[in-house]
Amino acid sequence: MFVLREVFDVPHDEIGEAIGKSPVAVRQIARRAREHVASRRPRVRVSRSEQQAVVERFLIALRTGQLQELMEILAPDVVFIADGGGLAAAARTPIHGLERIAKILARANRAVETFETKSVWLNGAPAGLIEINSEPAAVSVTVENGHVTRIYVMVNPRKLTRLNEPSELAR
Repeated sequence: MFVLREVFDVPHDEIGEAIGKSPVAVRQIARRAREHVASRRPRVRVSRSEQQAVVERFLIALRTGQLQELMEILAPDVVFIADGGGLAAAARTPIHGLERIAKILARANRAVETFETKSVWLNGAPAGLIEINSEPAAVSVTVENGHVTRIYVMVNPRKLTRLNEPSELAR
């Protein structure tokens, strides 16, 4: 809806008809979306060295299954988001909260035969490659004030096929 209005200048009443909302509701949703986009924080607010250090600590804590270390690395309001693309098992909704996520991550390590991690570069930032029973997953994190605030886990096999290949940018 935001793109229809802001990019293609589709009138509020047409958008409302398409999504089953009144034009007034569509205006309000569009206003909130514009505010959200305008207030969005920069993607990376820390130096690469700080990002790398936190990613390394995070991966070590994952690999060793140390609940206390995970609790120290994760921010209180951390959010875990996974993408299985319908092709791999993954949480269907974001998971919120330090204790809940730390316990899930520590338990995941103990529940599998092999759990390995290594550092990789993903989207121009330090990230991790995890292999759980030889199945790969890419993990990127958002770091603020020395803590992980967002964890993005990609387990969709179609999106992981070119993980270790450099990509050429084209216009």
